[in-house]
Amino acid sequence: MMTSPTASAPFSKAVVNAMRKLYPEALADKSWDNTGLLLESPFDPLRRQMNSVLLTVDLTKAVADEAIERNDSVIVAYHPIIFRGLKSITLANSQQQSLLRLAAEGISVYSPHSAIDAAPGGLGDWLADIITGEPATAPEEGAMITDETSSKSSKPSTPQPPEDDPFLEPKRPIYLLQHHPSTANLQDGDLKLASTAHTRHPIRPLDLPAHPGAGMGRIVRFSKPQSLPSLIERIGRGLGNPKGFPIAIPQGKQISDMSISSVGICAGSGGDLLSGLDVDLLFTGEMSHHEALAAIEKGQCVVTLFHSNSERGFLHSVMRQQLLEAVKAEWEVVRKEEREREGVGEEVLEALEDGYVGVEVSERDRDPYGIVVSKVYD
Repeated sequence: MMTSPTASAPFSKAVVNAMRKLYPEALADKSWDNTGLLLESPFDPLRRQMNSVLLTVDLTKAVADEAIERNDSVIVAYHPIIFRGLKSITLANSQQQSLLRLAAEGISVYSPHSAIDAAPGGLGDWLADIITGEPATAPEEGAMITDETSSKSSKPSTPQPPEDDPFLEPKRPIYLLQHHPSTANLQDGDLKLASTAHTRHPIRPLDLPAHPGAGMGRIVRFSKPQSLPSLIERIGRGLGNPKGFPIAIPQGKQISDMSISSVGICAGSGGDLLSGLDVDLLFTGEMSHHEALAAIEKGQCVVTLFHSNSERGFLHSVMRQQLLEAVKAEWEVVRKEEREREGVGEEVLEALEDGYVGVEVSERDRDPYGIVVSKVYD
């Protein structure tokens, strides 16, 4: 008895084609990165997946569960779940376990990673659009950005009871864990992107005539200096108003003192790429203690967002709609080509009748780090 040839689902081919056109693998830094189709699951016509894609930054167990529950065909995971060569694939490793489960369910995995970073209009440009944006609405009443010293001095002093008063219970802080806002809560209209006059160019340009403007990182130079508080507000609005994010400024300075004429930008971990740049502000996902210390000693400011919080909003704000349109177009091409191919089985023809296409952003993907906020209750 002859067995039918093993192949991936026609819809999965359409998704891969769309990703390769939007973010060509030639843009990725193959010297260290691992991009492209990382898991190609075979097509099982008896258990066909939905024509849907799930976008995520990290492919965790929670995201794998989500894709299986949703019956998706493809997970597009920004970070590659396979970085180095594997000598075995077993259930003992949590990431390999997710891959095995996804393969068993017929779900494929594609990772674009640094191809998105380098692409014109990609992740680097999105962060540059935020830093050069302007608020679309007035700030909420009472909202302001201040230095700790000035905020303390502006508060009226309240008499405090003696610490040893036996009749009063001391107020105890309650620590609440706050994670970065869900991408579903991002308000795209809260910031007019790229509306402040500036120039920009890649930090590390790529010599690819077919992709002008491609390269790793971005340097933004404003036509007029911008106050640091105004840039902090733009970052907050562009990223869904998180409860807080780390900032480093030179000792002896206050946030209100800092005037910014230039910004170095790198999504994710920017220590290496941003090192040695002659700019006023370094804007990235994360930097090491010593990298940040070296920057402020040179008079620079640093804003970090936690690694994947500098990347996740792009999936919702840009990539979801972009990929939806591209996959719809590619799905029509694949359907036509498959129908014209000789020897196509009834099960495949049935799959080709389904014109639905869906792209959604994971609701369970999040950075491992949150911020613990202290609140004192009476």
